[in-house]
Amino acid sequence: MAGGRFAPGHLGELTQLVPFEMVDEALSATRAVQSRLRDLPSRVVIYLLLAACLFPETGYPGVWRKLTGALTGLPVAAPTASALAQARRRVGSKPLRWLFDLLRGPAATPHGPQTHWRGLLVVALDGTTMTVPDTPAVLTRFTKQAGNHGGTGYPQIRLLALVACGTRTLIDAVFGGPTTSGETTYAPRLLPSLRPGMILLADRNFGAQKLVADIAATKAEVLVRLKNGRRMPVLARYRDGSYLSALGGLHVRVIDCEITVTTTAGKHTGLYRLATTLLDHHRHPAAGLATLYHQRWEIETAYLELKSTILGGRVLRARTPDGIDQEIYALLVVYQLLRTAMADATSTQCGTDPDRASFSIAWQSARDLVVQAAGVIADTVVDLTGTIGRHVLADLLPKRRSRVSPRIVKRAISKYQARGPHIDRSSYKATTGIETLAPAGP
Repeated sequence: MAGGRFAPGHLGELTQLVPFEMVDEALSATRAVQSRLRDLPSRVVIYLLLAACLFPETGYPGVWRKLTGALTGLPVAAPTASALAQARRRVGSKPLRWLFDLLRGPAATPHGPQTHWRGLLVVALDGTTMTVPDTPAVLTRFTKQAGNHGGTGYPQIRLLALVACGTRTLIDAVFGGPTTSGETTYAPRLLPSLRPGMILLADRNFGAQKLVADIAATKAEVLVRLKNGRRMPVLARYRDGSYLSALGGLHVRVIDCEITVTTTAGKHTGLYRLATTLLDHHRHPAAGLATLYHQRWEIETAYLELKSTILGGRVLRARTPDGIDQEIYALLVVYQLLRTAMADATSTQCGTDPDRASFSIAWQSARDLVVQAAGVIADTVVDLTGTIGRHVLADLLPKRRSRVSPRIVKRAISKYQARGPHIDRSSYKATTGIETLAPAGP
């Protein structure tokens, strides 16, 4: 209690995911502990920032009311919007970054086909953009994207993440602006998080010779798509249709394949060229690698959960560059906590694929528990992580089916720029055929 008012001890519903001791260590390590007793101690501000990620539709005063609304009969502080803003500025972004660095990493799950391929942890690297407020302060660091139809109305930041495909937990992430700095500019900052025993999946944007060589230098394996027209020397041919080649001084194995997707709407065929540092075609056959590459799309699902499920497509709240750093690290922490709780839950049921855990259910469960002040009111004992896990396990998604849907912009930047009403937004049951193509020539 601080002056008889609502204080850290009443935040039980969040402290089971992020214990007081963890938050205190983050504040101490980053020298963000308040210098005097306040109605809004730094510890409380951290929990407010995390709770705000569960309620993106609500301003910070509204989030405070959700945190305290169920505490009937307890003396509760009523800070103004200005007081909450000052408290957030006082704490800064460093404690949230410290928490993310502590929590990030692949979830501890049993080795199995859901998370590993032939003993290698499957991870993916890719980037996305996030929209931030259009304020003079923000525009000093972030810019609006140009485009054929007037570009974006809001500034954007670039976020790049390294994700464990099976559980979609965050191994590492970096972000910044302006978005004129491409994904390959940020990628080297993630390489220290790669380890032997991983296989990294990446799209054509990351097929640069030096970047692939730098990834290989971490001792992690690589499976990256290359542009189809890229000339690759044929140094040796293998029976599975792949061939030995080189990217600069790095030997790679190249797999040219034709992938045919058949649905009731027709057939679609695409050519893929993949390069890998796995040179043994007996242990790692071409067809298996071509099938594995599809898991790269798990990182797109992670971004969908972050930007659509959590944020609901909204612009971030913070109106200053430092506030944006703080808010994004809080989002990454909350996403990681939910994903870890989901992975822990599915790991208790042998053979259950983490894909079957619903992120929406985990997110809604966390929101409900915050509003209910679960674990705060006397005689109520709630294991928050376990509660989320039980809700997830009680309503598992069906086993993933092979389905496809046209990749289109479903929400235009402007309603006047939509592509018309005759857009096929259906998803179809699909069968996929993969044929490895031998290189031409002797």
